[in-house]
Amino acid sequence: MDLEWLMEFLKGMLKPVAALAVVALAVILSYSQNLGLEFEMVYSILRAFIQLSVIGFVLQFIFSQDNRGWIVLAYLFMVSVAGYTAGQRAKHVPRGKYIGGASILAGTAVTMLVLILLKVFPFTPQYIIPVAGMMVGNSMTVTGVTMKRLRDDIKIQMSLVETALALGATPRQATLQQVKRSLVISLSPVLDNAKTVGLISLPGAMTGLIMGGASPLEAIQLQIVVMNMHIGASTLSSIMSTYLCWPSFFTKAYQLETNVFSSD
Repeated sequence: MDLEWLMEFLKGMLKPVAALAVVALAVILSYSQNLGLEFEMVYSILRAFIQLSVIGFVLQFIFSQDNRGWIVLAYLFMVSVAGYTAGQRAKHVPRGKYIGGASILAGTAVTMLVLILLKVFPFTPQYIIPVAGMMVGNSMTVTGVTMKRLRDDIKIQMSLVETALALGATPRQATLQQVKRSLVISLSPVLDNAKTVGLISLPGAMTGLIMGGASPLEAIQLQIVVMNMHIGASTLSSIMSTYLCWPSFFTKAYQLETNVFSSD
């Protein structure tokens, strides 16, 4: 059995292992300051090491296959994990995990479809899986914040919402301000990042290309595409989540589901 690939992998891991020195420094500082984060730091970096190693082998397998079905499976797996994580953030939203997953799927799928139809990216695993991963991860954060903030704002202003409903407003009309506020808050970091990209720090995609030998001009072209798709996918996903949350927040008689807003 040819183990040359394994030896190359182990040889390549020497630098990541050497980089553990800075983690050790963080652990020492945490202990000296009585922060109690030593175990969490070690556990986090060990988990990241295992997860990235496993996904590296999985991607190596997928890239070697001439089967687009693996691309779809990898994408759906990422969306499933992202939906679960977004639902955990908005744990008081009924069926939040399903709402998060459906919203992220809709936002990222539409964005990806547009990019493919415009021939920005070819439908190959080397392009689609990394790009989809960046979009899904960003949409996950935005969607989780949107759902949580919307539910919390409606809870704080229940009397105003109930008054609007009593006057004949629809759920959408009664919660319009809360929806706008939750969307603005969740999307603001994405927009702020776009405004300052390249000025404060070099983004990951651009840094990776430059370190891989690509010219800075080629790197910025890809990074501009990445920023565009982040804004598009995040906006679509967050807006979709507000629409999907309404059935959980209101009864069929257009009344607030008080049990949804009774817990902290």
